[in-house]
Amino acid sequence: MMLSRSSLSFLIAACVLVPSAQAHITLEKPEAAVAAPYKAVFRVPHGCGDSPTVKIRIRIPQGVIGVKPMPKPGWQLETVKAKYDKPYKMFHNALTEGVREVTWTGKLADDNYDEFVLSTYLTDELKPGTTLYFPVVQECEKGVHRWIEIPEAGKTAADLPESAPGLKLVPAQRP
Repeated sequence: MMLSRSSLSFLIAACVLVPSAQAHITLEKPEAAVAAPYKAVFRVPHGCGDSPTVKIRIRIPQGVIGVKPMPKPGWQLETVKAKYDKPYKMFHNALTEGVREVTWTGKLADDNYDEFVLSTYLTDELKPGTTLYFPVVQECEKGVHRWIEIPEAGKTAADLPESAPGLKLVPAQRP
């Protein structure tokens, strides 16, 4: 396939000018129903510059309960548990506390890709039509990325250099 000089220039410019928001930690499935389980798969496509990733830390937003992280071979897993602001109903149980932060510590070379998985439940108190953000801190041997920025009203994640992974909430599915 031959590319014209202008097409080639456009492709080069697009690769160079892609905002950092296009190359950050993202969720595999960016949309989920409230009042239902959600498997959150965080995709980590690179380190910090050319430095390997050594830690991924995810803060769990309010309204996300029943969090269970998936262990990864070669990575140490830690969780921080705390009380919820109020009791939440999950299936037939009322939960008053749970995992609020998850940390994996290990090593991911900059030229590799990996995924970090959480099993969660999205409560019916979350609002369909909104976006729920999971702040993530990515620590590397040299440097850190704080994917914690949340867009203001009227802005998008693409407007921010280090936006938090977002999950669009949709109405509960009825049987």
